[in-house]
Amino acid sequence: MAFKDRSEAGRRLARALGKYRDQNPVVLALPRGGVPVAAEVAAVLKAPLDLILVRKVGVPFEPELAMGAVVDGDTPLVVRNEDVIVLAGISETEFSAACERELAEIERRRRLYVGHRGRAEVAGRTAIVIDDGIATGATTRAALRATRVRNPQRLVLAVPVGPTDNLAELRGEADDIICLEEHEIFGAIGAYYGSFTQVSDQEVIALLQRFPLHDAAGARQAAT
Repeated sequence: MAFKDRSEAGRRLARALGKYRDQNPVVLALPRGGVPVAAEVAAVLKAPLDLILVRKVGVPFEPELAMGAVVDGDTPLVVRNEDVIVLAGISETEFSAACERELAEIERRRRLYVGHRGRAEVAGRTAIVIDDGIATGATTRAALRATRVRNPQRLVLAVPVGPTDNLAELRGEADDIICLEEHEIFGAIGAYYGSFTQVSDQEVIALLQRFPLHDAAGARQAAT
């Protein structure tokens, strides 16, 4: 067990990210598990906190097998896993339909979590993408690619724990990767936490409300 809970992991991660405090950071969390981790980082770095919503696109007859991923945004990003698509015999129509279903779920979650609150400004800033850990890395890769197209000055991936091989594969997607615990033999993410209870929608909403965004004029955007 490496971490007591997500909050402790976030505090430790914040210490490791201290060098970015004066680089105009913005913290982007993958919900739901990444939000309590990211909230601790945002508090220490005095940075805005926002969500980056990613959904795995599973093979219809084997939902846990990812044939891609989708990420929300003004222009949603679709990442394809061509090997799985071909191996599973998935047609373009089937793939598109699966993507549309996941994008609809992303939109539902964004309305639930942030309401009419705007998005944090990323262009020209140090964008720090945070989750509570990495397993396969598919959704993390999609999140990084979606963030990259928003033109951050620097793109950082920060996680408490992850597998060495998958972290190596992600190094081409980020300018810097901070991982507190790398393991060559990797089990479930929860195995590295003393407490790894499911994060509720209400907890995500409450944490976001602690970090209201600011528009260009400095006015607070209310989270609803």
